[in-house]
Amino acid sequence: MAKVIGIGGVFFKVASQEANRDWYRRVLGMEPADWGGIPFPHPDRGVVVWGPFGSDTDYFAPSTKDFMINLIVDDLDAMEARVTAAGEKLLGRSDDDPNGRFAWILDPNGIKVELWEPKE
Repeated sequence: MAKVIGIGGVFFKVASQEANRDWYRRVLGMEPADWGGIPFPHPDRGVVVWGPFGSDTDYFAPSTKDFMINLIVDDLDAMEARVTAAGEKLLGRSDDDPNGRFAWILDPNGIKVELWEPKE
């Protein structure tokens, strides 16, 4: 059966991405990649990403929360079937991203959850 195998990232809104990245770089020694986030290797597949988004992003929509949870899944098709069988509906899906396949749902608290099947 489909299962979550890790946290794929923590994403949150900030007033200034550069100031936020600078603080984490300066205070905690976390060095962002060129694209702005900080990937941490996952023991099985994918990465865990620390990724600030601009405060004006609509990527977390339709949630009104200032953060989103990304969960790594082992089989997005099976996970979609599981979500549907549980009576939930996907907000959308993308199979064309160079990083893998994605689908989105809202949890009962209105938090957007991004389901990610990384490329091998």
